[in-house]
Amino acid sequence: MYDKELVLDILDQIIEAIEIVQERCRFANCENDFMDTKEGQEKLDSICMKLIAVGESLKNIDKITDKKLLTSYPQIEWKKIKGIRDFISHHYFDLDAEVIFGICKNNIDSLLEALKQIKSDLN
Repeated sequence: MYDKELVLDILDQIIEAIEIVQERCRFANCENDFMDTKEGQEKLDSICMKLIAVGESLKNIDKITDKKLLTSYPQIEWKKIKGIRDFISHHYFDLDAEVIFGICKNNIDSLLEALKQIKSDLN
């Protein structure tokens, strides 16, 4: 068995980070919005930091739960989310704003919904 309270605390941190990502992505209508201004570049940088934190925290949940919790929610591609963390961390200068824009527009809402469901299920 694992420390459910610790997992719930980590989930709270992840949910907060994702809500910040959502807020910071709202201004962008296309990937160029991240690259055309200094403010856009700063938003991109800050979003990437939050995505790194999310990926690392998901890895921690896997470690704590012996990879049993997240796999119970197969509608989310957990491996890809953790992989984007590794890519951002280790290949930042190869990062394409289009990838981050796509995550913001296509994936972040469903991830947040799934994490809230996991939290609810654990409570």
